Amino acid sequence: MSTTADAILRQAKILAKACNQLRFSENIATVYNTFDYALPGYTAYVKKFVDGPRKALFLGMNPGPWGMAQTGVPFGEIPAVRDWMGLQFKIGKPAQEHPKRPVDGLACTRSEVSGRRLWGLFAELFNSPEAFFAENFVLNYCPLSFMLESGANLTPDKLSAQERKPLAAACNSHLRSIIEILQPQIAVGVGGWATKCLQNLKIEDLEIGTLLHPSPASPIANKHWHERPKQQLQEMDLVP
Repeated sequence: MSTTADAILRQAKILAKACNQLRFSENIATVYNTFDYALPGYTAYVKKFVDGPRKALFLGMNPGPWGMAQTGVPFGEIPAVRDWMGLQFKIGKPAQEHPKRPVDGLACTRSEVSGRRLWGLFAELFNSPEAFFAENFVLNYCPLSFMLESGANLTPDKLSAQERKPLAAACNSHLRSIIEILQPQIAVGVGGWATKCLQNLKIEDLEIGTLLHPSPASPIANKHWHERPKQQLQEMDLVP
C-alpha cells in the first residue's frame, strides 16, 4: 500500500528527472541536483516524519551549500539533521562537484546559518521533532543549487527569465502535487520569494503566510530573529 511518504518521494524523483533535462547559461559553472545524489537524506527525512496530512507547509527557496546540498534535508544544518532529528544516512556525490563546494554529507563541518536559525527556532518552540512534524512539514521550492565559477551561490531568482520559466514550470508542478498530498490549511513562505511562489499557484482555500527568512544576508533577520518569527508564528496560530 502506498503511503504519504511514498507519494512525496515519488514526486521528488519526477522533479529530479525534469530538472536534469534543463540547461543553464555558461556563467553557471556547476549545478547540484539534491534530489539525485542526496535523495537518501531526503528519503530518511520524509519517511521518519511524514505519515499523513499536515496543518502547515513551510516553503524555502533552494538548497544552501552547507545545508540541503550536504544532507538532502531542507535548511539541512548538520547538527539539526543529525542530532535533533536523529537522522543517519549516506549520500552520494553530485555529477560535477565544485572544488570550493565539496559535498561531505553528515561529515560536513561547515554551518548553514539559515538552517541553524530555522530549526533552532522550531526546536525551541516544540518539545521534540516529532511534536513539530506532527502538524508541519518543511520543503524547498527548488532542489537545485547553482554556483558560479568562483563558488559563489546563485539563487533561482537571479537566473535569467529564459532559465527561470522551465524551472518554475517543473517546481510549480511538484509543489502543487505536495500540497495535494499533504492538504495543508496554510502554506508559509520562508521569505518573500517563496511566499510569491505560493501565491502564484492561486490555490483556492489555501491560506498563505510569510515567515522572516533566517539568512545572515538579511539585516532584519540578524537583528530581530529571536522575536519577529515567533510573533509571526503566533499570528498564524502555529505555535503550540
